[in-house]
Amino acid sequence: MVPLLLTPLPVPHGFTTRVGGVSQGPFWSLNLSAATGDDPKRVAENQRRVLAAFGHPPVAGLRQVHGTEVHLVEGPGVWEGDGLLTRTPGLLLRVGVADCYPLLLYHPGGLVGALHAGWRGVVGGILLKALALLERIGLDPQEAHLALGPGIGGCCYQVGEEVALRFAEAGLFTFREDPGSPGRYLLDLEKALLLQAERAGLREERIYRVGLCSHCAPHLFSHRRDGGRTGRMWGLVLLPG
Repeated sequence: MVPLLLTPLPVPHGFTTRVGGVSQGPFWSLNLSAATGDDPKRVAENQRRVLAAFGHPPVAGLRQVHGTEVHLVEGPGVWEGDGLLTRTPGLLLRVGVADCYPLLLYHPGGLVGALHAGWRGVVGGILLKALALLERIGLDPQEAHLALGPGIGGCCYQVGEEVALRFAEAGLFTFREDPGSPGRYLLDLEKALLLQAERAGLREERIYRVGLCSHCAPHLFSHRRDGGRTGRMWGLVLLPG
């Protein structure tokens, strides 16, 4: 059985690691993306193992573009954007990451969501746009549950002044000067996401964190740590039938 990182999110879900697959070299071992240069047959086997943990349901996925577009979907397929919501029972949503944050949503009114949040998605408000979409379809966004998977932490995520300025302009002062690199900053994306969730009125007891830095943890893929040649993990969530 493929190991999954879990939270108290009260629906079937999980965040994969790099453990439990058949890939080799820089993609060891549970690489879930065929776009990395890995052997497609090995990737297919890795994906099969992960989907088996959910009973091989139909899957909705994304061609991720580091943006903020969120789609409300009813069935399987692939959409261009960085977020998916569904009210369809039995449909598995997935997002791929290797330093960006996978966010999973559940609303007791019968909805789940999966979001991909890099720095552009965070500062652009992809979480807030997903919550606004809940409201447009008649669900109180403040009743939502949110799970944050592993991503690059504020301990390791160095950015330039232009990125730090974008966050300051958005009222997200979740960065600090890097004492070892003048003119560079350490940006805490998870803290920014938690601040946005708080401002949106999500209840603290309904926000769950894996709390792992992908750059620090050797059992996770990290695009930055591994110089761009690495695998991808998934964040997955399913609305029970």
